[in-house]
Amino acid sequence: MSPPLRRIRAIARKEFLHILRDPLSLAMALAIPFAMLMLFGYALSLDVDRVPTVVFDASRTPQSRDLISSIDGSLYFTVTEVVTDYAPLDRAILRGEALLGIVIPSDFAREIDRGHTVEVQVLLDGSDSNTANIARGYAEGVLNQYSSRLQAKFANLRGAGPIQPALNLNSRVWFNADLKSKNFIVPGLIAVILQVIAALLTSLTIAREWELGNMELLLSTPMRPWELILGKMSAFFAIGVADSTFAVLVGRYIFGVPLRGSLLDLGVAIFFFLFGALCWGLLISALARNQLLAYQVGILSSFLPSFLLSGFIYAIENMPVPIQVVTYIVPSRYFIVILKGVFLKDIGYSILWPQLVFLFLYAAVVFLVAARRLNQKLVT
Repeated sequence: MSPPLRRIRAIARKEFLHILRDPLSLAMALAIPFAMLMLFGYALSLDVDRVPTVVFDASRTPQSRDLISSIDGSLYFTVTEVVTDYAPLDRAILRGEALLGIVIPSDFAREIDRGHTVEVQVLLDGSDSNTANIARGYAEGVLNQYSSRLQAKFANLRGAGPIQPALNLNSRVWFNADLKSKNFIVPGLIAVILQVIAALLTSLTIAREWELGNMELLLSTPMRPWELILGKMSAFFAIGVADSTFAVLVGRYIFGVPLRGSLLDLGVAIFFFLFGALCWGLLISALARNQLLAYQVGILSSFLPSFLLSGFIYAIENMPVPIQVVTYIVPSRYFIVILKGVFLKDIGYSILWPQLVFLFLYAAVVFLVAARRLNQKLVT
């Protein structure tokens, strides 16, 4: 075995022993991904269904009750209360007991029987604008279906036959036919978890050596900085691979996210992303020389960009242009594209090669910068 490999193996063995002698840290490194997956996977949902709804029925007729039944019978709304005054509806929305309020006018039945157009008011709690906007679309769809049914009924009564729509919409959803938000969230969550865990695990290791006074001894040996980085990274890379495997299995078999693509493609992407994330943590640790500062910088530089600027939750194209420019240097952005492509679309690197190239370049650049930084510490 060549001298560089022996030195790398020695540092790797040292890091493995340190991890094994600290079972609490090892347990946290393995348990935190599971906790984050279960918490975010179950709690973080973008599905809008069973929206609590209060109806102000000023008509109190069979026709208005038929409309209420249509609303309550849909998959999107749950009528929690039918009131006969405006004040209880207003109070329910103010207290957050209802997201949606529907006002049926007193002349609803009379105008319906005459075949006239009737205005039904829909009130929405806009404090959560995204949910309110989706709920409004659902409400408009339910009311339009009810209106079409009434039109067909009156056309039959007049002997005109059923009304044929001018446009027949035939929609088909690709890759996520049931529109489950978990299929969108869980692959992105894997990227966030790996970025955070990798950065936090390694951001403390070199800073700890500086605080204990061991770094000067390590740098005074024939060991080169890149050998030190690879040696220290080896143990944490093994933990990262275990976390990655566990996260993929949880996403596939607990949350039921389809894995349509190649495991080899997935493994290659995880390798480069994990390597870059670990190098980033080592670079932070080399710069900080203090475990508390390294931990704080690790959190700020890993969790926040991965969560907010990667397209995990918020669409990048909807962000302001300066923020969109910043997202191009966030590695999680490219890793999430690969994850969704492999999990949901069964596409390989004939299409995803630009994202893989960025992850490779990111890992190489951060590795070289971290090695150069440690080399400067040795010279100074």
